[in-house]
Amino acid sequence: MASGHGASNTRWTRMHIMEGFLPMGHAIGWTIAATPFVVGGTIALRRTLKERPEARLTLAAASAFTFILSALKLPSVTGSCSHPTGTGLGAMTFGPAVMAPVGLIVLLFQGLLLAHGGLTTLGANVFSMAIAGPWVGWAAWRMATGAGLPIAVAVFLGAALADLSTYVVTSLQLALAFPDPTSGIAGSFVKFAGIFAVTQVPLAIAEGLLTVVVAAALVGRGGDAGHGFAPLSGGR
Repeated sequence: MASGHGASNTRWTRMHIMEGFLPMGHAIGWTIAATPFVVGGTIALRRTLKERPEARLTLAAASAFTFILSALKLPSVTGSCSHPTGTGLGAMTFGPAVMAPVGLIVLLFQGLLLAHGGLTTLGANVFSMAIAGPWVGWAAWRMATGAGLPIAVAVFLGAALADLSTYVVTSLQLALAFPDPTSGIAGSFVKFAGIFAVTQVPLAIAEGLLTVVVAAALVGRGGDAGHGFAPLSGGR
């Protein structure tokens, strides 16, 4: 996500933390923290596909949505690069646990093929984009539907907050690694979050709207893939 040390050097920041940027102790720590979620998500994914073989098409569509959106590198007015995450759609359809292994595969391919992210920072990027984001987005979607809000509003909130929570966690990861000499971790977090907010808030809104349109189109198509997205139309 950044190429310099400290919150003040933000010219090269992006939503995936770049290869070699985190101190090794932090990189290892985030990998350890992400591992149980990836293992648990893999078990949940295998169980889902065993019980619902027809869900493969739906999973492929949700995974492709995540890969395409998170691979975008959009220039920021701050000189940084930001991008949507695309994890909310899969989290709302299959549950947040499944997105951990899906996100791992997506981030691994992007790091190896697109130089977007990296291997040493894979654990940190998985934790922010494939764990924190999906869980927050799924929780927001469930609370919105439970409160009786329109399905489109619930899907919008789930997708947008999955995106926003990813950038919040990434900002925290950078703040923990590079605390401000004067204001410490809190000050560094505010600086990183403020930089990303300039572009990430509009992107989260755009991603929420796009996810509503995509979900409606997939549900409307019917068939095996469309049926898999039934939760996003109020079905189960």
